[in-house]
Amino acid sequence: MDYYKQIFKRKSFHIFKDTGVITDDEIQRLKDFINIIKPLNTEIKTEIHIVPESETTCKRGGQYCILFYSESKDEYLRNIGYIGEQIDLYLASQNIGALWFGIGKPNDMKINGLDYVIMISIAKVSEDKFRKDMFKSKRKPLSEIWNGDTLGIAEIVRFAPSACNTQPWIVENNSNDLMIYRYKKFGKRGIMPAQKVRYYNKIDIGIFLFILETCLEHENYTYDRILFADTSDDSIEKTLIAKYTYSSK
Repeated sequence: MDYYKQIFKRKSFHIFKDTGVITDDEIQRLKDFINIIKPLNTEIKTEIHIVPESETTCKRGGQYCILFYSESKDEYLRNIGYIGEQIDLYLASQNIGALWFGIGKPNDMKINGLDYVIMISIAKVSEDKFRKDMFKSKRKPLSEIWNGDTLGIAEIVRFAPSACNTQPWIVENNSNDLMIYRYKKFGKRGIMPAQKVRYYNKIDIGIFLFILETCLEHENYTYDRILFADTSDDSIEKTLIAKYTYSSK
C-alpha cells in the first residue's frame, strides 16, 4: 500500500453527490485491509464496524459509515486517529470517498464494552472527484507549524486533515529530533465547544503522526519514536506529544 501517493489524492467529501455503489467485494477487501493496519498503541482494545449510513445520524449521502470503537484509556483518541488515517488513505486508493464525521452518532454507542469514538462516512465516487492539486488546499503557512529544517517533508505533512481544518500541531526540528506538539491558540475555538475541540484535536494528532511517519519513510529516514501522555487542558498552549529521533538511511 503506497500511503504517500494517496496523501496527494485524498480529500474530505463534505457531501456525496452522483455516487456509484461500493460492491460487496470492495467491502470485503476493506475488511481485509482493516485486519492488517497497525495501531499506535497495541494495548488499547479497538473494534471497527461497517454499517449502512442509514443506521447512523450522518446524512451526507454516503453508502456506509465506518464506526470506530475503543477502550477509553490512555491516548485512545490519538490511537484512533492513527488507525483511521490508514483507512482514509486506503479508501482513496480504491476511489472511495471519505468524510471524517465527528458529530454523528451510531445506533450502538457501545459494543463489547468499547465506547464509540468517531465515524467515517464513505461512498463510491469517480476518480476525477478527488484532489487534482493538493497545494491549492487551504492550510496554515509552513512557518506557523514547523520550526527548523523541513527535511523535504514539512511541505507535505502540513496537508494532514483535521477537524474544522484547525491543524492543531507544531513541529520543532532540534538537530536530529522532531518534537511534536498539540497546539491550541488561546482564544481561538470556532463554533465548537472547547471540550469538543480538544477531543477532536487529539484524534487529529494521531492522523498527523501517521502522515508524518509516512513522509519520513518516503524520504528514506529511519526513526525512533517516543510518545508522551496528553494530559493538559486548554490552559496550555503547547503540549508535547511525541519525539522522533531520525537519521538518513
